[in-house]
Amino acid sequence: MILVKTKLGKSNIDGIGCFADEDIAKGTVIWRFVPGFDQEFSMEFVDRLPNFCRDQVVKYAYISKKTGNYILCTDDTRFFNHSENNNVKNLSAKNEQEGIDIAIRDIKKGEELLYDYSVFADFDPELLQKL
Repeated sequence: MILVKTKLGKSNIDGIGCFADEDIAKGTVIWRFVPGFDQEFSMEFVDRLPNFCRDQVVKYAYISKKTGNYILCTDDTRFFNHSENNNVKNLSAKNEQEGIDIAIRDIKKGEELLYDYSVFADFDPELLQKL
C-alpha cells in the first residue's frame, strides 16, 4: 500500500508514471505490503489465467523473493518505472513480508518515483519484460 500522496502522469521514461504529490523526505516509508489490499498469487494460479490476464499480472506484479509468488500492488505503485538513477529502494524489515520501500533521497513534489528493477534479477524471470 502506497503511504504517500501520489498522482499518475505521463512519464518521460515509459508511458505512465507515478509522481510525488507532496515533498517526500529521505528515509520516508513510501510503500509496504498490506495483505488483502495488495494481492499475492501463486505461480500455478497465474499460469491458469487467460493469456491477456496473465500478461497483466506479469507486467505489473513482481515475484516475491520470500514466497516465490506474484505480488500485485493494487494502487499506483505498479506504475513506478525503472531507472538506474532510482529514488526509491526496497529494504528488508523485520515483521514485513515484502520489506518496505523508502525514499533514498529527498523527492520533490512532481518528481517521478523510480525503482531499480535490477534488484529482482536473481529471482524474477520476467524481469526483462518489465524494463
